[in-house]
Amino acid sequence: MYQPPLFKEEREDVLHDLIRSHSFGTLVTLENGEINANHLPFFLRDNNTLCAHISKGNPLWKTIKETDNILVIFQGPHHYISPNWYPSKQEHHKEVPTWNYFVVHAYGNLKIIEDPDWIRHHLDELTDQNEKIEDVPWKVSDAPEKFVAQQINGIVGIEIEITKLEGKCKAGQNKKQPELCGMVNALEKLDSTDAQKMSKIINNLVK
Repeated sequence: MYQPPLFKEEREDVLHDLIRSHSFGTLVTLENGEINANHLPFFLRDNNTLCAHISKGNPLWKTIKETDNILVIFQGPHHYISPNWYPSKQEHHKEVPTWNYFVVHAYGNLKIIEDPDWIRHHLDELTDQNEKIEDVPWKVSDAPEKFVAQQINGIVGIEIEITKLEGKCKAGQNKKQPELCGMVNALEKLDSTDAQKMSKIINNLVK
């Protein structure tokens, strides 16, 4: 990933928080000389292990039993930035559009897990993580045990030991305070979750 020093994010707690809050990642693998991408919900365990699962109908679990050369991409808040939002545009018109974004790349060693106990534990963790939004969270144990066992029999687990994390947060760090305030004001007026999240990130630069 192209990493200008101004946009590099190296704080591990910040990177972990983004993974947890935007846990639907893209697993990129190289199989027989071909690049393959799978889009999966992940659970970050103990800050150093990514856990996921795939259907046995997905050939990935047969073609890539174990590898130390994988990448998982987690896309955080992002939004288009219009030159019209900058006060400087009204002065000299020397501004262009851009795109602000926050992304994390996780590199690591991948293993395929077929142990049903591991898979059940993973499903409990993943479900509990995502059911927090519910007033009465659903649990795997709410379903009949025989049914759960049948579902588990149709999937395999993925365990990735993280060896390197790269974070990039492009949020206008190269802009002066009036332009930062202009972006914040414009984004706050938009009815978009990403716009609101990006406005908060930029607002931290203003402070």
